[in-house]
Amino acid sequence: MLSETVTVPSGEGALVGELTVPDTVFGIAVLARGSGGSLHNPRSRAVAGTLHDSACGTLLIDLLTAEEVAADRATGRQHHDVELLTHRLTASVDWLAPRVSDLPVGLFGASTGAAAALGAAAARPGLVDTVVCPDGRPDLAGDEVLGHVHAPVLLLVGGRDTEILRLNREAANRMRVLSRLRVIPDAMHLFEEPTALNEVASVAARWFAGMGQAEI
Repeated sequence: MLSETVTVPSGEGALVGELTVPDTVFGIAVLARGSGGSLHNPRSRAVAGTLHDSACGTLLIDLLTAEEVAADRATGRQHHDVELLTHRLTASVDWLAPRVSDLPVGLFGASTGAAAALGAAAARPGLVDTVVCPDGRPDLAGDEVLGHVHAPVLLLVGGRDTEILRLNREAANRMRVLSRLRVIPDAMHLFEEPTALNEVASVAARWFAGMGQAEI
């Protein structure tokens, strides 16, 4: 398995990421969180590990700089800046695509990163093959973006997270592309219950393996 730290130009500087490619690989998933801390987030790394075991490579990418993450703790503004997150995730796709030109690319966007993932998919229809949004806010992408996503979309929501479940259902109804909503029973926000995150990772791995065509 090849794993290396990478830097991705984004226009305002460089984003830090980790690209991991198993010896046998069928595709690459870009994992990004709206809060910016994908690279060292234990939950993101746990999902990445499950994907690696399923022969899916990953690009863990921090969409916010260390300074922005620190500022976000005080203001909460940066991780709600969907336009900024979308721009940076799109830049990450542009950087990755020529390096894995023979492999399909999927996006895994959590929290407000879900809206950014859908925005990047709409902006790069020829480069993004599918999108997974766990515990996310796809509604924040807006109707214009939701109507222009062409890649299949999987939405994952905890069954007890009623407000996020409602918002995800509404977003799914506003998309013209194939979208599926998978409810994780008895799970709440962030899938912190025992086995919930494992189920999320396993379902995402199957979805990526079929690049949006898998039965879930």
